Amino acid sequence: MENFFSHFKSECFDRYTFRTGEEVKHAVQSYIHFYNHQRFQQKLNNLNPYEYRTQAA
Repeated sequence: MENFFSHFKSECFDRYTFRTGEEVKHAVQSYIHFYNHQRFQQKLNNLNPYEYRTQAA
């Protein structure tokens, strides 16, 4: 979890300025989807978390 939040802060929150709560909510939802389905991770054999979990099952 610490790793996720570290990436989240640097890749999402630190790059944008939000004006409304809805913008924050949309950014969080979008980043979680990106992180789980599109962001490849070297420690997971260059798979995204979803592919890694699916492969393990």
